[in-house]
Amino acid sequence: MKSYMKKVAAVVAVAGVALSTAACSNSGSNSTVASYKGGKITQQQYYDEMKKSQAGKSTLANMIINRALEQQYGKYVSSKKVDKQYNNYKKQYGSQFSAVLQQNGMTASSFKENLKTNLLSEQALKHIKKITKKQEQQAWKSYQPKVTVQHILVAKKSTAQDIIKQLKDGKSFSSLAKKYSLDTATKNKAGKLPSFDSTDNTLDSAFKTAAFKLKTGEVTSTPVKSQSGYHVIKMINHPAKGKFADHKKAIDDEIYASMAQDQSTMKDVIATVLKRADVSIKDSDLKDVLSAYVSTGATK
Repeated sequence: MKSYMKKVAAVVAVAGVALSTAACSNSGSNSTVASYKGGKITQQQYYDEMKKSQAGKSTLANMIINRALEQQYGKYVSSKKVDKQYNNYKKQYGSQFSAVLQQNGMTASSFKENLKTNLLSEQALKHIKKITKKQEQQAWKSYQPKVTVQHILVAKKSTAQDIIKQLKDGKSFSSLAKKYSLDTATKNKAGKLPSFDSTDNTLDSAFKTAAFKLKTGEVTSTPVKSQSGYHVIKMINHPAKGKFADHKKAIDDEIYASMAQDQSTMKDVIATVLKRADVSIKDSDLKDVLSAYVSTGATK
C-alpha cells in the first residue's frame, strides 16, 4: 500500500535542497583547501572555479532562498514540527528507512533540512497565495470525508475472486484477511486500515475510487487492481458528506497541497520571497544566480 521511494524522493523543496559550501569563509581567501606535492588549492581558487559552475551557482541560489525563507517564515516552523514529520516518515518506513534515504542520496540530517525547507515553502505559499471561493467550491464537488474500510491484498486476480466468493458463502472477512492478505500491517487486524478521505495521498487512487463507491457493509464485487496487487475491500463506515463548513480545513489543505506541486505557482511564491528579502549580490559574476525566479534588475 505504500510507495516508499516516491514519498521520500518527493521531499525535495521547490526552493531546492538546502546545501552548504565552504567556498566562502571568513578565515581568509588564501587559506588552503587542499595541498599536493608541489602546490596547493586556496579558498579563492576554489571559489573562482565554483562560481563558474552550474553546481556552484545552484548552491548559492539555494543558500539565498533558504535563508530568505527562514528569515521571513522561520517563526512558523519549529524544530519540533520538523522532528515530528521526520519521525512520522521513520515510523512509516521502519527498517527500510535508512536504505530509502541512502538510495535517494540523503542522510538523516539532509532529509531534515529538506523537510524544514518544505515546511518553510508551505508557509510562504499560504501567506502569499490566498485560496478563492471558486477553488473551494470546485474541490468540494469531489471531496469525500473520511471512511473506514477493511481490505485483503493478494498477488493474483483469481485469488481475489475466490475470496469474494468465500465471503458470499459466509466466511468472515477477518479470517480470510489473516489467511490470505499480503499486507502484514493489517492482516491480523481484520484487514482494517486507518480512516482516510479524498485528500489522502498514501493510498493508490484506484483503491480510493473503488472504496468511495461502497456503502457501509458492502464488499467490492470484483477485485480492485492497484500498484500493490489485487484488493478485496469492505466498507465499515461511509458517513454522509455533510456540510462544507465541517470540512473546510481539510479542503483548503488539499488545495494548498495541489498548489505546492505546481512549479509555476511555487516559482511565483519564491520570487515574492526573494523580492521581499531585497537580495544584493556583490559578485558581478554571480548576478544571474536568481534569474530563474526574478529578473536580473530585481536584484542589486
